[in-house]
Amino acid sequence: MQNDPNHKGETLVEVSHLVKYFPVRAGLLQRVVNHLKAVDDISFIVKKGETLGLVGESGCGKTTVGRTMLRLVEPTSGAVKFDGQDVFSMPSRELKAVRRDMQIIFQDPYASLDPRVPIGESVMEGLQIHRIGTPRERREIMLDTLKKVGLEDYHARRYPHEFSGGQRQRIGIARALALRPRFIICDEPVSALDVSIQSQVLNILKDLQAEFGLTYLFIAHNLSVVEHVSDRVAVMYLGKMVELTTREELFRNPLHPYTQALMSAIPVPNPRLRKQRIILKGDVPSPLNPPKGCRFHPRCPWAIEICSQEEPQFKELLPDHWAACWVAEQKLQ
Repeated sequence: MQNDPNHKGETLVEVSHLVKYFPVRAGLLQRVVNHLKAVDDISFIVKKGETLGLVGESGCGKTTVGRTMLRLVEPTSGAVKFDGQDVFSMPSRELKAVRRDMQIIFQDPYASLDPRVPIGESVMEGLQIHRIGTPRERREIMLDTLKKVGLEDYHARRYPHEFSGGQRQRIGIARALALRPRFIICDEPVSALDVSIQSQVLNILKDLQAEFGLTYLFIAHNLSVVEHVSDRVAVMYLGKMVELTTREELFRNPLHPYTQALMSAIPVPNPRLRKQRIILKGDVPSPLNPPKGCRFHPRCPWAIEICSQEEPQFKELLPDHWAACWVAEQKLQ
């Protein structure tokens, strides 16, 4: 992979030059008049047993990355390899087998559950599709999985509307976990929950990772949550990857101005400490017509002339610290 932000450790998932454009149609004949550039040429790896946090503001393409990796949305171009196998070139039968190892926890736990089906049957659905075990064994796996996420046997007979938001998210985790996958994409799994419930769900995810050796891609826009769960953190802006490094390095020394602005917005739990906020000017540009050069330059407080003319390359500016920024590159020369 060109400009491969590789690190020590065995790679489980490798994303190379991933692109996803959505066609925009107009007119009586519904002709394609433009493309929404949701994900525009990003590359990264996820190592076995780690949690890679993927952060950025709403609309930057985080969820599209996760869904395209699993081929829930077909890619425009690029490649995703899972344990050396190219996911995008697989025929449907092979893809079905690989999906047992690659699961997703959706952002909205209620929308992802069938309101007419008891949650026990929802959790067993994947086991039935992949023909795992006998009906009795599937029920035992389901009950065991519910217990691992803090639910009881009698909950299996209840319907989604009978649960709170936090309990529904636990059900979503149980559905992903029932197949005993190796890789789980967590698509903002706690963003809709109260803070007290968030910590419970995050602790469940960490405990399950330790027990089963799971690998996570954790998508979020809350940096405090990402700091709590991630080993490495990738930052996206308007369909592009702008920074990638270890959690400790990112929070100690953010290189990209966008990352610095996100960091400045994290509240400090001490009223005596005053934090200097970086207030970004203007609105996020449209992914239908992203600006020339660096996509962040119209809002960047430190933009220089080259920022509006040439797109910076995503490269290793410090050991194990990748960024795409002309200003950071000049400062480190």
